[in-house]
Amino acid sequence: MEILKFEIKINASPEKIWTVLWDDMHYRQWTSAFTKGSFYVGTWDEDSIIKFFDPNNNGMYSRVLKNDPNKEMTFLHLGEIYDGIEVPQDWGDATESYVLEETEEETILKATIKSSPEFKDFFEEKFPAALQNVKNLAENQL
Repeated sequence: MEILKFEIKINASPEKIWTVLWDDMHYRQWTSAFTKGSFYVGTWDEDSIIKFFDPNNNGMYSRVLKNDPNKEMTFLHLGEIYDGIEVPQDWGDATESYVLEETEEETILKATIKSSPEFKDFFEEKFPAALQNVKNLAENQL
């Protein structure tokens, strides 16, 4: 597993950033950096299954491991989805986490991904743009 870490400073409250990250409309906007038309189906409740899709009904599904509102969201990737069909994968501890740390001046959004090597280049290319989208939305639109 590759451990990839990204962070960005945002001039907005953790509550605003949280809304951008996980509210359906804003989620679709910031995740367009990965794939235009991305969306999710499910809830962010702990232990629930959340499904991430592209416009062609392909994507991945994950279990929400932790949802501490305005502080941390972590999920474990379980498998891929092809034409709406779930295909389990043996990715081990393939987690993705988002942590918000409030300082006196701003909030720091830290994202950590435990990824298989085949996805490393994709995440390194796309994640900085995705976090910039979160920053722009939180600072300018809410």
